[in-house]
Amino acid sequence: MVDIKFIRENAELVKDAAVKKNINPKIIDELLETDKLRRELILKAETIRAEQKKTKDREEGTRLKADFKEAEEKLKPVEDKFDGLMVLVPSIISPDTPIGKSEADNKEVYKWGEPKKFDFKPKDHIQLGKDLDILDLERGTKVGGFRGYYLKNDGVLLVMGLMMYAINKMVQKGFKPMIPPTLVKEFALFGTGYFKGLEYDPEVDEIYQVATSDKEATGETSKDKKFLVGTAEPSLLAYYSNEVLKAEEMPIKLSGYSQCYRSEIGSYGKEVKGMYRVHEFMKVEQVVLAEADIEATTKLQDEMVAISGEMHEELGIPYRRLIICTGDLGVGKYRQFDTEAWLPGMNRWAETGSASNFLDWQSRRLNVKYVDKNGEKKHVYMLNNTALPSPRIFIAILENYQTEKGTVVVPEALRAYVGKNEISPAA
Repeated sequence: MVDIKFIRENAELVKDAAVKKNINPKIIDELLETDKLRRELILKAETIRAEQKKTKDREEGTRLKADFKEAEEKLKPVEDKFDGLMVLVPSIISPDTPIGKSEADNKEVYKWGEPKKFDFKPKDHIQLGKDLDILDLERGTKVGGFRGYYLKNDGVLLVMGLMMYAINKMVQKGFKPMIPPTLVKEFALFGTGYFKGLEYDPEVDEIYQVATSDKEATGETSKDKKFLVGTAEPSLLAYYSNEVLKAEEMPIKLSGYSQCYRSEIGSYGKEVKGMYRVHEFMKVEQVVLAEADIEATTKLQDEMVAISGEMHEELGIPYRRLIICTGDLGVGKYRQFDTEAWLPGMNRWAETGSASNFLDWQSRRLNVKYVDKNGEKKHVYMLNNTALPSPRIFIAILENYQTEKGTVVVPEALRAYVGKNEISPAA
């Protein structure tokens, strides 16, 4: 969420960001008009309340009480409208973000390796998974439904090896490892921007809500709505919600391993075969909480992206890096990069990670502050990046490392975790 004071003082800048992000700039004017009315009503209510405290006349007190109730009733719908508009306001955009209308205008800024050329007819990961008896999509669908799958045998070792490799890499880079909750309260997802509006909307938010109610420690039914996370990011960033940190603690670097759940409602009909787009998978995520310094967080984001690149290189997977254009940039994002790996079976580049700098857009929602060196309280800046996701890296390894004899060579970086150099068909 953007600071209302910043919006008042920089309305044209915020409108410009809205236009570039394909958001109607009129919401800024509507917000400012609502904010003006809201402040007038708040002042009126506060004035009445002050008069209530001063008066000793019973009749006057009764009248003021009625006036205050009326003022509150007028204020509530205005406050609700204000809150609804505030969540639609975009953050500002970094100077190096390219101007564009859609993902077609994203720019390649780095490339490593070349798409592999085979001297035999290569298989896709679906066929490889079946031949090697490491992936069962048919029974996965039978038990888990559409997009369900079973990983089996050496497939389990390969994916768990990927996760351990990623966690160890993050620890080496100074990130504290965590296994966060994947069942979370509503505020964690709203706070990190995984709801398009103020509340969960199953028509647009690719999040699973849990229908069963929890019990509180008292035995009473919990009033909290619970959801399954699509990444460890919400859980990690909500860890410090409603807390005030210290400048000397910054930057705080965390890495989370988690199961991830996504409804994929916005991807109906896309990539319906195989493991490319599934409802549940494992991933290692990295997040950083930093001081409110744009230049410093830009450097941190570049470092985070470089770690993802380093892992792709150590795994020997050709990849490229894109800087995301304004039209494809999320509402709360200041700057974003995507990492894409080459998948021979699909004959295309495919996203295997995304790195975003949100500035204080998320921390204002989550209420995470720090005390700077001058003793002033400020909202922290929040960044996130995929370290490694399991399905698409699994696909990339199978398809890039397949041999003519039908085996898959295990990348050297994973052999200590997988326990073998090659995956062969079951005897």
